[in-house]
Order: sequence, then C-alpha cells, then structure tokens
Amino acid sequence: MSALGVLAPRIGPEIAPGDPWTETVEDRPMAPALKSGNFGSETFFEDAFGMLP
Repeated sequence: MSALGVLAPRIGPEIAPGDPWTETVEDRPMAPALKSGNFGSETFFEDAFGMLP
C-alpha cells in the first residue's frame, strides 16, 4: 500500500474470511482488494469483482 501512496486505508466489507475490500482516503480514490496467501479461495478475485456495484 505504501508503494501506491496509500497512507490510511479504510476497511470495507469482507470478501473472504480475513480478507476485506479496502478504500483509500487520499485524493486519488482506489479500492484495493488485498489477499493474503493463506486466506481466500482460488476464485477470490472473481468473488471480489462480483461484489462491485
């Protein structure tokens, strides 16, 4: 997140246990989905995109 210039992410809804959507509070809006190697299924990113409005 620091490489993207994100200083204070806001935690959003859970995509999978232990892996939430995040949202930036800086001027450049982003909504990164961060995945730990130990959590989430093989379809994690498909599931995450399916949650977008």
